Amino acid sequence: MSKIFDIADEYVNKVAELSPLTATYLGISGRDDEMTDFSPESAEASAELDRSTLSDLEVAEIESEQDRIAREAMTEEMRLSLDIHDAGEKLRELSVIHSPIHSIRMIFDLMPRDTEEHWSNIAARLNLVSQGLESFRSSLDEGIHRGKVVSKRQAIETADQCLVWSGATEGQHSFFDGLLEVYDGSGIGSDSLRREIENGAQAANGAMVEMADYLKKTYAPHAEEKNAVGPDRYALAARTFNGIDLDLNETYLWGWEQLRWVNEEFIKTAERILPGGTVEEAENLLETDPKRSIVGEEAFKDWMQELQDRTIDELNGTHFDIAEPVKRSLALIAPPGGALAMYSTPPSEDFTRPGRTWYPTGGKTVFPIWGEVAIAYHEGVPGHHFQNGVAMYLSKDLSRHQRLLGRSSGHGEGWALYAERLMAELGYLQNPDYYLGMLRAQALRSVRVIIDIGMHLELAIPGGQDFHPSETWTPELGLEFIVQRSHFPEQMVTSEITRYLGMPAQAISYKVGERVWLEARESAKQKAGEGFDLKEWHNRALKLGPMGLAQMKRELT
Repeated sequence: MSKIFDIADEYVNKVAELSPLTATYLGISGRDDEMTDFSPESAEASAELDRSTLSDLEVAEIESEQDRIAREAMTEEMRLSLDIHDAGEKLRELSVIHSPIHSIRMIFDLMPRDTEEHWSNIAARLNLVSQGLESFRSSLDEGIHRGKVVSKRQAIETADQCLVWSGATEGQHSFFDGLLEVYDGSGIGSDSLRREIENGAQAANGAMVEMADYLKKTYAPHAEEKNAVGPDRYALAARTFNGIDLDLNETYLWGWEQLRWVNEEFIKTAERILPGGTVEEAENLLETDPKRSIVGEEAFKDWMQELQDRTIDELNGTHFDIAEPVKRSLALIAPPGGALAMYSTPPSEDFTRPGRTWYPTGGKTVFPIWGEVAIAYHEGVPGHHFQNGVAMYLSKDLSRHQRLLGRSSGHGEGWALYAERLMAELGYLQNPDYYLGMLRAQALRSVRVIIDIGMHLELAIPGGQDFHPSETWTPELGLEFIVQRSHFPEQMVTSEITRYLGMPAQAISYKVGERVWLEARESAKQKAGEGFDLKEWHNRALKLGPMGLAQMKRELT
C-alpha cells in the first residue's frame, strides 16, 4: 500500500478503537462486546486523532491518482468533522433521527446471532447500554453548561422513543426483550447465557427509561423553545452534509422550481391512471384498490426481497456491472420506535454481513405498492445498496477510509435519488402507478428543500405562491405544507417535520446531491457527444468512491 493508504488504514483502526459501536457498524470484528464512550473527553480524543491524521496527510507523498483522490476526500471530511467539534455541536447531538441513543439501540440489529460467542457479545453489550447512555448524558450536561442545547421538541420526542424501545409505552413490546425471544428460538440452549441476556435486556430497558426521564425532567427545562437553528449553524450543517458551499437562498428558490415541475408531471401521470380524474382521485384509487396492495408484513417483506433480487439480475451486465458479493441484499422490517422512513445499512467489509434495507411499517398491515417500487430502487439497487457495495468491493482502488468512513450525505442520498429517476429513464417505471410513486418521492424531496431551509432560516414564502404568500415559515406552516404538497400520508410526514428540525440541512442533501449528479452527467454527455456511454460513466463515477459534492463535481466534470 501507499503511504496515504497506510494512514487511512491506521485511522480506521483507531476510530474502531475509540468507538466499538462504529467498529460493529463497519463490520470490524473484535469489539462487539464493548460500548462506545460518548463523553466530552472521548469527543476530544476523536478530534485529536483527526488533527494528527491531517498533519500526517499533509506531508505524505502522493504516488498515484488514487492517492490524490483518497487524500482529498479524507482531508475534507476530517476538516468538516473538526469544524463540527470546535463549534460544540457534539454536545447537542440529539434528534429523533440520529443520536448516540439511536446508535446504541440500532447496533443490536447489526450484530451477528449465529453462535454462542455472538450471543455472549450481545449479552455483554446489553449490560453496557446504561454505561453508554450515561456517558452521553455527560456530553448533554456539558452542552447545558455551555449553552449548546437542542430544542425541547427534540428532547421530548427522543424520550418517547426511548420509552417505546424499553417497552414502557402502553401497547409496545420491549425491543431488548425481543432479543431474548430470538435467542430462545436460536437452538443454542445455554441456560447461563440466557440468564445473562435476560439480565442485560432488563438492564437496557431500565437504562432507556432512565434516559427518557433525564431528557424530560433534566434536559428539557434547559432546552431551546425555538426550533430554528439560524443561518450560521445551518450553513455549517449544510457544508457538513453536502461537502459543498451552497447559496442557500438560491437553493431555496430552486426547490420551488423543482416542486412546480413535479406538480406538472403529477397531473399528466394521474390522467394516465384515472382518465378524467383528479390527482387526489388517482392517488385514492392507488391507496384503496386491493389489487394494487399487499396484505401482511411478511408478504410485503417477501415482495420487497423479490423486487430487489429481480432488479439486480436485470441490471447486471446491461446497465451496471455488479460484483458477485454485491448481489446479495436483504429486505427487512425495521423495529418500531424510529422515524417512519425506510433506511439501509451497508455490508460489512468482508461481506459476511450483507447490505440490508429496513422498512418501518408504523403499524401498517396493508401496503399499497405504487410508492414502494421507487423507494426500493433508492434504498437497494441501483441506489444505496449498490453504491455502498461497490465501495466495499473496491479494496484495491479505494482506501479503507473511503470504503468504510467516507459517507457524504449529498453524495450518497443524491445518488440514491438520482437512481430513482434513472430507473424511470431506463424503462422500469413505465407502469404509471410506479412513475407516480417516483414523482411522490420527488415531491417530498423538493418540499424538504423548501421547508428545511425556510424553517431554519425563517425565510418568507415567495409572494407569488398560492400557499400563505409572504408569511414567515414556522413548523406549523411546514406541517401544513408537507401534508398538502408531498402526497404522503399525514402520519408519516408529521414525523418528518421533527426530523428536519432536529437534523438541519440533512434533508436537503437528497435534491442537492441529485442536482450535482445530473449536472455532472450532462457535462460529461456534452463533452463526449455521440460517444457518451452511460454504463461506462456510472462505473467510473462509482469507482471514485464516496466524497463531498464539490470534489465529486471536480472529478466528474
